[in-house]
Amino acid sequence: MSKNMKITLIHGQNHKGSTYYAARMVAEKISGNIDEYFLPKDFSEEGCSGCGACLHNGRDHCPHAKKVEVIFNSMLSSDIIIIGSPTYVMEMTAHLKAFFEHLYTAWLGHRPEDAMYSKTAVAVSTGAIIGMKGVTKSLARQMFYLGVPKTYRLSFGVMANSWDGVDSKVKKQIAAATDRVARKITSQKGHPTPGIKARFMFSMLRRFHKGNDLPLFTTDKKYWVDKKWLDNNRPWKNS
Repeated sequence: MSKNMKITLIHGQNHKGSTYYAARMVAEKISGNIDEYFLPKDFSEEGCSGCGACLHNGRDHCPHAKKVEVIFNSMLSSDIIIIGSPTYVMEMTAHLKAFFEHLYTAWLGHRPEDAMYSKTAVAVSTGAIIGMKGVTKSLARQMFYLGVPKTYRLSFGVMANSWDGVDSKVKKQIAAATDRVARKITSQKGHPTPGIKARFMFSMLRRFHKGNDLPLFTTDKKYWVDKKWLDNNRPWKNS
C-alpha cells in the first residue's frame, strides 16, 4: 500500500453489493487516502439537459455545476480513479452515466484537463453471468476520452444479488485479481503517459482547432489557444 497516493472512488449505486466490495477492495490495497462517492446519494441529478451552457460558457455555468465539481475536482486531485458499477441491462447504472454526461466538455476534443493525462484508473463491474466486460469497457472509454492514459478493467460474474451470497471461490478470485491490479499500480514509478492512440487523436484535434472557426467551438478553440496547444505544447509531460 502507498500512503502517498490519493484515490477517488466512485460507486454507481448507493447499496453495498458485490461491486462495492470489489471496488473498495482494490482501493484499500492501493492506499488508505480515499475520497468516496455514491450515486445517486452524492449526485442525484438527471442526465445532461442539453442546454449548452457548459459548451459555450464553461462547466461552471452548468445548472448542476456545484454537485459535478465536488466529484470532478476530487478526480483531478487524485492519482488513481476507481469507478465501480454493477451491470444493469448490460450497461453501467443510469446514475453513473448521468454523471459522465456532465463531463463531456472535459473530453479530448473540447477542453481536457492537463491533470487527467497523468492518472491511472480502474473500472470495476460485477453481474450475474454476462455484460460485466461491456460495462468495464464503457467505463474505460469514458476515462480515455477524459485523457486518462491507463485504465485497468476488472469484471466478475458472481451469480448472487448480495456479497454474502457470493461463493467463497469467487471471492478468492476477486481477491486475487484485485491483488494483481493493486500491485501493478503501486509498483509503477511515476505516472503513465498517453499511448499512440491518444497522441494521434491529440495531433488530429490540434489540426482541427487550428482551422476551427465554427461558432459552436469558439470556447474550445480559445481554451486550446490559451493552453498553447496549437503550438508545440502538450497537456502531458515530455516522454
